[in-house]
Order: sequence, then C-alpha cells, then structure tokens
Amino acid sequence: MVEAFFLEAPDGGQRYCLFHSSTAAPRALLLYIPPFAEELNKTRRMAALQSRALAEAGIAVLQIDLKGCGDSSGDFGDASWQAWLDDITLARQWLQARHPGLPLWLWGLRAGCLLASAAAQAQPGVAGQLWWQPPASGKLLAQQWLRLKAAGEMLGGGANAAKGAMDQLRQQLAAGEAVEIAGYTCAASLILGLEAATLQAPGPQALIWLELSRDAEAPALTPVATKQIDAWRAAGTPLTAEAVSGPAFWATTEIEEAPLLLQATRRLLLEALS
Repeated sequence: MVEAFFLEAPDGGQRYCLFHSSTAAPRALLLYIPPFAEELNKTRRMAALQSRALAEAGIAVLQIDLKGCGDSSGDFGDASWQAWLDDITLARQWLQARHPGLPLWLWGLRAGCLLASAAAQAQPGVAGQLWWQPPASGKLLAQQWLRLKAAGEMLGGGANAAKGAMDQLRQQLAAGEAVEIAGYTCAASLILGLEAATLQAPGPQALIWLELSRDAEAPALTPVATKQIDAWRAAGTPLTAEAVSGPAFWATTEIEEAPLLLQATRRLLLEALS
C-alpha cells in the first residue's frame, strides 16, 4: 500500500512524500533520504522497488522529496544543506507520530548517507542506519559536481579555461553567490554544506553499509570503505558491510536496476531487526 501526500513545512512550503506500508502492523520504520541533484531522478525506480519490498516484509518506509527537489515546493536554488536536514527532522517526526514506539532507521543513498549521518548525530533516537554507496566525503562529491562546470569550459577553451571556471566558481561560493551547474542553480550554502559534510561513526547504532561492484565474480568493497569500516568496527560500531555486483544506477545513462542490492538490503535489514 502506497500513500502519497504533502507535508506542511515550517517555511510555508510543502514536501512531497510517499509512505509504503503493508496491511499488517509494521515492526520498524525506515526514512529514505535521496541523493543529490540528477542522481535523484536516476534512482527513483530503485528506491521505489526497495521501499515496496521492505513494506511487504513489515518495514514501513517513508520517501521524501527534499526542499526544491522533485515534487516538493521551491526551486533547487532555494535549498540549503540545513534546510534538507530540517526536512529530515520533519519527515522523522511524521513517521514516528504515525507509528510511535517503533525502531527508526535512516536510509541514505550517496549524498543521502551524509545527510543521514548528520541527522542521526544531531538528534537521539535513531536505532540504525542503512547506507547505499556512501561517498568517501562530501568534499569529494562537491568537487565532482563543480568539475562538471569546469569540464564544459574545457570543451570550449581548453585546460586554462577549465581552471579559470573552477576559480570563478570558488570565488562565487566564497562570496555567498549561487552557481549554475548542469542546469541546476545551487545556493552557496548548499554546496558548502555538502563540501563540509563527512560520514560520522554511528557509535552504538547499528549500521548496514552496502556497495555495488562491477565485478560479477568477486564483488568487493572499495579500499577506502574497507579502511573506514575496519576503524569503526575496532571502535565498537556494530557494522555490517557487503558488496554486491550491479550497475552504478545513480549515474547510468538509462534507468537501471540492481536486483542483488535489493535482495541484500532486505536480508540484512531483517537480520538486524530480528
């Protein structure tokens, strides 16, 4: 069963939500936090498939379009990192009011992992987190985004033009000005917030870390992920990590699916809740 609705936000706007549940009473709650910019559109199908599968397994899932994204009010240029964190709080409050007393998990994809990590640190009461393809850092994602602009300039005027474009972007951001990249107007507060974001050890919270690998025979976590996971495990974090084979569906030209990721997520989340 899927329920579509708008949440009234404190800023006067509305946030579009999809609530996935089964006819039976749920055993846990999961709040999905989407990735950044165009990756949101590329990943909608996978998020929907996973949400439906988890709802059938007794886990109620709330998907939210953050401010300026999807069907929520505002333009992308109106969004800031803090506004998105506020939206997560808003969605969490609705979900916990709907089903009080149930364990709440945060599920992030790519940049959504950074938001989930920050939200869990800011407010107590999160039972666990589920991360799909967490980035090494927000700084890395921000640099990749800014380089899209530089790459366009390089096509038109070479390496010097690309460097000049990157320098100009940095100056605009430092001055608090919005920048336009790949058709998206981005507020300085959004880019700088993303750039400053890091994954934080969840402490006693459970964490499921899942990555996709192109190696169909022996999928493996990236070396950066392995180093971070080993450090957190040594510090006492109850962490489960796994790599499965499948396409990088957030960046593919066509909309693609990663069935093994869907299966692993359902299995590991149910194991964590048992």
